[in-house]
Amino acid sequence: MLRNRIYYQLKPFIPRALRAAVRRRIALRLEARVQDVWPIMPGSEQTPPGWQGWPDGKKFALVLTHDVEGPVGLRRCRRLAQLESELGFRSCFNFIPAGQYAVPPELREELTSEGFEIGVHDLHHDGRLYRTWRGFVGKAKRINEYLADWKAEGFRSGFMLHKLDWLHQLAIRYDMSTFDTDPFEPQPEGRHTIFPFFIARPPANHQTNGNGEGYLELPYTLPQDSTLFLLLRHETSDVWIRKLDWIAKHGGMALLDTHPDYMAFQDPADASVEYPVERYREFLQYVHDKYAEACWHALPREVASHVLDMRNTQLMSESAASIDLNGWQLQPSATIPDLEGRSGGQVVSTKKDRRLHGKKVAVLLFSNYPADPRPRRAAEALTREGATVDLLCMQQNEREPRHENVNGVNVSRVPFRRYRGGKLAYLGQYSAFILISFVYLTIRSLRKRYDFIHVHNMPDVLIFAAAAAKVRGSKLILDLHDPMPELMQTIFKLTPESLSVRVLKTMEKRSIAFSDLVLTVNIACQNLYSARSCRPDKIRVVLNSPDDYIFRFRPANLNGSNNRTIEKPYKILYHGSLVARNGLDLAVEALETVRRSIPNVKLVVCGERTPFLENVMEMARERDLENNINYLGVQNLNGIVEAITDCDLGIIPNHKNIFTEINTPTRIFEYLALGKPVIAPRTKAIQDYFGDGDLVFFELGNARDLARQIEYAFSHPKEIVETTRRGQRVYLDHTWTREKAQFLDAVGELL
Repeated sequence: MLRNRIYYQLKPFIPRALRAAVRRRIALRLEARVQDVWPIMPGSEQTPPGWQGWPDGKKFALVLTHDVEGPVGLRRCRRLAQLESELGFRSCFNFIPAGQYAVPPELREELTSEGFEIGVHDLHHDGRLYRTWRGFVGKAKRINEYLADWKAEGFRSGFMLHKLDWLHQLAIRYDMSTFDTDPFEPQPEGRHTIFPFFIARPPANHQTNGNGEGYLELPYTLPQDSTLFLLLRHETSDVWIRKLDWIAKHGGMALLDTHPDYMAFQDPADASVEYPVERYREFLQYVHDKYAEACWHALPREVASHVLDMRNTQLMSESAASIDLNGWQLQPSATIPDLEGRSGGQVVSTKKDRRLHGKKVAVLLFSNYPADPRPRRAAEALTREGATVDLLCMQQNEREPRHENVNGVNVSRVPFRRYRGGKLAYLGQYSAFILISFVYLTIRSLRKRYDFIHVHNMPDVLIFAAAAAKVRGSKLILDLHDPMPELMQTIFKLTPESLSVRVLKTMEKRSIAFSDLVLTVNIACQNLYSARSCRPDKIRVVLNSPDDYIFRFRPANLNGSNNRTIEKPYKILYHGSLVARNGLDLAVEALETVRRSIPNVKLVVCGERTPFLENVMEMARERDLENNINYLGVQNLNGIVEAITDCDLGIIPNHKNIFTEINTPTRIFEYLALGKPVIAPRTKAIQDYFGDGDLVFFELGNARDLARQIEYAFSHPKEIVETTRRGQRVYLDHTWTREKAQFLDAVGELL
């Protein structure tokens, strides 16, 4: 990234205290916004297909590593090794070959003789390792010399910068330059897994050096000590312990990267650059006391040997396409045991050309970023293809910065919030944002020409904010999340012949005509727009499928549903917007009926509190149902994944109206991705994708029928599992990985 290049050029001239103060301020603001993806990334616990576990039946693996950054850290290596030895641990010390210090050979020999490992940490540790390909090749030769001299098998880049395809120039068995999730890093894109994964050698366009078919990537999965204690100023090791417990629960690899440079072995510690080493000792003691029997404590080279042996054994007995460890890089994948002959059940990942490399993109969004999932997925897909993305959206609250870079997307925020109200309120908000967007894009278009502008509705007419950019040659993409005429009919109970609806249809038609490409969310909307506003070939469908890095696929199973007892509640989950059209009141009506046959039934509700929710809860109290309802409030992505995982059944209890008849709720796919059955309304928009046997259907808007289907799901667990598996087949045809390819293909064809 250009920003990183500039920073590392200027870094030597910026006082360390100033650098630390600025980074700390940014990190503290960021911490409040990333709680749904850090320190735990939902979905990263999914085991790779073909995974056979850790040696000797151990529950999880623990790997300890240290990056020695300067002379102070070098002097503390022996004390750190002694501390670990006293508690029965060994670790890997990664030294900088050509940095601020020289590594005494006797220190390396002493550490290795006592069972520790030595690794190579960058070359100069100056942030410039990957500046140019030619420069990297020259540095790789020197790194390989140190690898050979030190008898080292592993490598880690400075500052966790990484270009994994370039590392095939190194004679390594493993690399440790990535992480599962860490938004505080200069290159914050995580790998979203707590398991090692294989980086296969790309097609032979560059000479490789000694790592054969590829190397193993070991992401660090516990936050770095510098992040926790120096940047965020945490005063305990609770974050380490909490995530360790989570990793242990899911059988992953807990890999920790600490720095002796920052460990104070004597009081008092200088809080600006150090933390008490006791925090590290407490963590090791916790592992020793709680997980002595369950933990496989291993050096990085031992983990690499185990996983590579596992991979090689499988390659001899299975086709390589069935092993996720054999991919170019880890991608979401799925395997259902009984999907016989199904080619779509597994995604084999390959490295694609960055077809949009160098393209300039602007995005307009009358919503919040990154909270709005469809724009976030699309923008991040563009950045990963090499595009530069500038995004304008709304500021949700004062804690959100006006300008920031979020996973490669340059985000600018307008300081006012969207709120629900009457028609005039909507008109006022839309008009203000369109004017601001027009000025924003016009000024920016004078400085640089955008290759295309991606505009998300609502409103449709936001596309006209890109008029000046269009004159300069930018292509315009209008992404129609919702059909505004039908949505406003539903919200304000308007008739199709009303003036407001007719105006909205005219605005839709003209907005589509002004755009070069139209994207929409399902077949029903595509048919609707093509029937009244444009020719069919102008519209492409990109389904609102959940992010399959977060909603990691889990095959459906009984989960004990066939032997329930009165002590264990039967949990039905509703999550989503708590507005009238989505039918939470229908769910409560059905709950009243269901309670007679399933006394231990619980309706779990997630969503932002609204006046409609208050009305529904009052209705529940009148029917003596409050003890059967558990309102969890607003949940982040991690909370939603946990709620779905904990439930027995998901429901989409929509009312019957013109909008719900053409809506394909993303929640259906979220339940199916996590292996949970779902009851959905029988509508054309849903049945465009799901057949009669793929979901449990109820009559749209009919609470009595909804209750019958809930009772059926409870009393027929085996049949419901089979239905869910059939639904999962449909989901696997529409994962975000696949829908993203549709999106990028459409953009590529336009350009």
